[in-house]
Amino acid sequence: MTARFNHTIIASTDPAEMADFYRELLEADDAPAWGPFRNLQIADGVLLQFAAPPIDFPPQHYAYLLDDEHFDRAYALITGQGREHWADPRRTLPGEINHEHDGRGVYLLDPSGHYLELITRACL
Repeated sequence: MTARFNHTIIASTDPAEMADFYRELLEADDAPAWGPFRNLQIADGVLLQFAAPPIDFPPQHYAYLLDDEHFDRAYALITGQGREHWADPRRTLPGEINHEHDGRGVYLLDPSGHYLELITRACL
């Protein structure tokens, strides 16, 4: 396989707020902004672009694989900010994490209402 993930546009009610949120949570690097896009770069050169779309948008699901130390920092940030979070995608286990795939995981909502999943072990 030669295909690799390069970038995605994440629909945002406030692109600047979203970029700030993801930068802190994912410890991402700033990338040059252009046009309507606020941009961040994560591992492997993947670009996250935040923009306000011209139409209403449904919530999406984004999962990020973190190492154990990053997960600890992210979870401390989530709890320190008093953000709602869940151990499961159906949001029936509030304030908890899961231990799926011999790792840890947590679900939360970003400022635009998208579902985020932070995991320490890949699902594969």
